Amino acid sequence: MSKEKNEKLKIIPLGGVGEIGKNMYVIEVDEDLFIIDSGLMFPEDEMFGIDIVIPDFQYIEANKERVKAIFLTHGHDDSIGSLPYLLEKVKVPVYGSKLTVALAKALLKEYGFKERVKFYTVHEKSNMKFDSVNVTFFNTTHSIPDSLGIAIHTSEGAIVHTGEFKFDQSSRGGYASNIGKMAKLGDKGVFALLSDSTEAEKPGHTTSESVIEKHVSNSITHANGRVIVTCYASNLIRIQQIFDAATASNRKVAVIGEAAERVVNVASRLEHLTYDEETRIKPSEIDQYNDHEIVIILSGTHDEPFKVMESMANQTHPIVNIQEGDTVLITFTPSPGMEVYLYRSVNEMTKAGATVLTSSKNVHVSGHGSQEDLKMMMNLMKPKYFIPIQGEYRHLITHGRLAEEMGIPRSNIFIADKGDIVEYQSGKMKMSGRVQTGNVLIDGKGVGDVGNIVLRDRRLLSQDGVLLVVVTLNRKTKTIAAGPEVISRGFVYVRESEKLMEESVTAVRNIVEKNVENRTFDWSGIKQEIRDSLNHLLYTRTKRRPMILPIIMEV
Repeated sequence: MSKEKNEKLKIIPLGGVGEIGKNMYVIEVDEDLFIIDSGLMFPEDEMFGIDIVIPDFQYIEANKERVKAIFLTHGHDDSIGSLPYLLEKVKVPVYGSKLTVALAKALLKEYGFKERVKFYTVHEKSNMKFDSVNVTFFNTTHSIPDSLGIAIHTSEGAIVHTGEFKFDQSSRGGYASNIGKMAKLGDKGVFALLSDSTEAEKPGHTTSESVIEKHVSNSITHANGRVIVTCYASNLIRIQQIFDAATASNRKVAVIGEAAERVVNVASRLEHLTYDEETRIKPSEIDQYNDHEIVIILSGTHDEPFKVMESMANQTHPIVNIQEGDTVLITFTPSPGMEVYLYRSVNEMTKAGATVLTSSKNVHVSGHGSQEDLKMMMNLMKPKYFIPIQGEYRHLITHGRLAEEMGIPRSNIFIADKGDIVEYQSGKMKMSGRVQTGNVLIDGKGVGDVGNIVLRDRRLLSQDGVLLVVVTLNRKTKTIAAGPEVISRGFVYVRESEKLMEESVTAVRNIVEKNVENRTFDWSGIKQEIRDSLNHLLYTRTKRRPMILPIIMEV
């Protein structure tokens, strides 16, 4: 515990609750502010054209003079992906394990981040001392090595953030949990536990990685042709299993995907990924070997594996395409809403002649703890207050019910939404208001310049298309100099809808001629009348509502 009495404690999720990804949590101790994780989330289906989604940093920016540190739990995008954008707003040191820091530095370099950032490498024996608190760490098991839980020690006890975790007795090296240190934290007194809820609805224990290790090994060993294994770029435990199985069956491994290459290069340099140098080959060298000598790691984030798989199946990939006799092993489950893309990719690859082994309970192993793992964490920590994090709302609710079953009073369990302030003051913990938060949408180089109105327009364009109406007027003679011309994009095929186009042209001409006869005429009024008239006409004829864009020019 902190020696100095802390008067006020606040826990504020800015992301990672009510959603999968975009993890960011603010811990305030008196006047000091600490940030745990700065992640991103991949866009939902209705976010047309959006690349990634990051947290809203307004609260952090408004209090940037109070921010003391950023702590990173692990190296996945959902925990470090928005770091380049955050570090543009606040200039503070960043703490993380050796691999996490290396991946964060590589990410900043990839983004072209120019400013100098102070990174500090920590491990589970580190004890970082600040004015108001001490911060310690403990090793956890996840699908990437060097994952950490974080304990912020206050005078009331430790505020513990578990990071993303599970318990797997077969884990070793950089994947092993330090259960002893977790128990010691619990014995000393955990004030509040912020615990991963991703698999809170799944009963039992999360399946051991040893199960999928055998499955990957058997699939590669018994395949007659090439083996193409798909996984997420940052799932290092899976990538290690693939290299091990390839080495055992005398196969070469080619890694396809920029994100995967970055992660593999960083992890191998730090010896968190080990393989013989002659085992790995460049993608351009695949054709130099027989089919039974090749394993291809096809990796990416979010929907990237699907896009690459489809291009390989359709014979349009620049490096490697699916051929008769290939075995495709899919070792990940799709994100919510991406199932259709998976089934479509599987269908296309099967048509191209591949044998496809999709995810099942025997193939996919989660990196997150199931219900018995979550209960074990609560038993070890014995927290006074409990806040489920990192999951959609139904996951948080289920995790809260598990905490009740474990004997934590309902009044001590807080289901927080993004921006909610969970505050402890004068001996009482309560919800005490909200801060500004939400989603910031990234489209290309644009940060936050795509809002709800732009998304609405993109949605309308995707549904009914657009109709451009172009008219050129001569103001002196008050006549139409050119047009009206009606251009359809994504609405109707003009050659098969000539009558409808003629009706539209006639309607526009009548509106323009009526208005230009007036001594003065209002451009915006003419445009609005064109929109209203065409909206009525087109909906009556087609039951569709395209976006109508009138363009009036003057000569």
